[in-house]
Amino acid sequence: MRIIAITNQKGGVGKTTTGVNLAASLAAMQRRVLLVDLDPQGNATMGSGVDKRSLAATVYHVLLGEKQIAEVRQRAAHGGYDVLPSNRDLAGAEVELVDIEHRETRLKTALQAVAAEYDFILIDCPPALNLLTVNGLTAAQAVMIPMQCEYYALEGLSDLVGTIKRVRAHLNPELEIEGLLRTMYDPRNTLAQQVSAQLLQHFGDKVYRTVIPRNVRLAEAPSHGLPALEFDRTSKGAQAYLALAGEMLNRTEATV
Repeated sequence: MRIIAITNQKGGVGKTTTGVNLAASLAAMQRRVLLVDLDPQGNATMGSGVDKRSLAATVYHVLLGEKQIAEVRQRAAHGGYDVLPSNRDLAGAEVELVDIEHRETRLKTALQAVAAEYDFILIDCPPALNLLTVNGLTAAQAVMIPMQCEYYALEGLSDLVGTIKRVRAHLNPELEIEGLLRTMYDPRNTLAQQVSAQLLQHFGDKVYRTVIPRNVRLAEAPSHGLPALEFDRTSKGAQAYLALAGEMLNRTEATV
């Protein structure tokens, strides 16, 4: 069983797209998957076909200790995985968690009750370095970092690596970088090629071979509440996430 936090402090890099599509791709490969939506925007929830507005309970209630994950999780409408949903209520958790004991380990503790039921737990972290993200990093064994190959990406990456080191030092000594994922990639863009080359130079085999292209179908799928795999299985985006799932499984199974 593997728990992976999908995180980047920068917004708009394809974190949620990666969470939803990787969950669906792993499920298509007969793996049992839970996608945890830790972002108050609830985009991974909606992208999985779960209406965030009609939820009686969310991950917010789990973090505050009012509910168990088993009571709150939902089945994705399509895609064959489970979702621990989120909505705007979660924005309040930031403030409320500050005074609670063991505030950084609330998610980790809650996940222990269901961990045996899954092969992969993917945590979609918010695009900020806050207590929610720290909960995600503390609960995870590894971090997947989706990033666009653009000018500011490397600067943000060094901040994130610093954060991961701090979490490892104080809260989660097991935490490692699972991999860096190049998203929204346009091979015709010279800067993208240069940044990609720098990533490979600095991080070597931590950079996934699979590259996620810029793809209209991938961008359209969430508005239908579907992973790209269900929306248009033949699209380049859906195929790229299937390839990523295959690469991850090969890596995981090679180290077992």
